[in-house]
Amino acid sequence: MTQIEWADFEKVELRVGTVVTAEPNTRARNPAYVLTVDLGEEVGIRTSSAQITAHYTPEELVGRQVLCVCNFEPKRVAGIKSEVLVTGAYDDQGRVVLAGFDHPVPNGTRLL
Repeated sequence: MTQIEWADFEKVELRVGTVVTAEPNTRARNPAYVLTVDLGEEVGIRTSSAQITAHYTPEELVGRQVLCVCNFEPKRVAGIKSEVLVTGAYDDQGRVVLAGFDHPVPNGTRLL
């Protein structure tokens, strides 16, 4: 494992947002959703393409709080402009489980 300095960690904008919309990305090669995420006043609403279809339906995602990397350059993914990376971890079968919170926090809150 490569160690980093605290200053390196501070460069990553990890913020909490609430999924506003979720719909299948029909242009994706692998099953994915197009998400719009409200990241608060400072960041605003951003779009993401996420391969999280194994554990989640669009209906389950709307209203859910997620942790996003907000300061990557936007990237074209399966025909959409993906502006944030929604974070998670792989389960024992290689399916993404979203990072989340036990209690609601304000949109745009930065991870400590």
